[in-house]
Amino acid sequence: MIPTTYYLGLSAILFVIGVSGVLLRRNAIIVFMSIELMLNSANLVFVSYARQFGELDGQILVFFVMTVAAAEVAVGLALIVSIFRSKSTIDVDDVNMLKG
Repeated sequence: MIPTTYYLGLSAILFVIGVSGVLLRRNAIIVFMSIELMLNSANLVFVSYARQFGELDGQILVFFVMTVAAAEVAVGLALIVSIFRSKSTIDVDDVNMLKG
């Protein structure tokens, strides 16, 4: 049986990789992938604690997080396609369409 601390360590590593991807990369698709990585690391924490305590609440919460993540990806990719059609770039620094 694998200890819960191993799962928490893996989750922390995944979360740090996701945060560094959001902060360091300028490609919008990579930023969205990094956000998904952070959400999946949170899901790993929920599942590991649900397994440790023998409850299903953490696994149920994971389904809600996955649903929100799927909606976020759908809306985010629609915005990326729309911005790419108008600006011909998906670089976060080059897009200043929302400035007034």
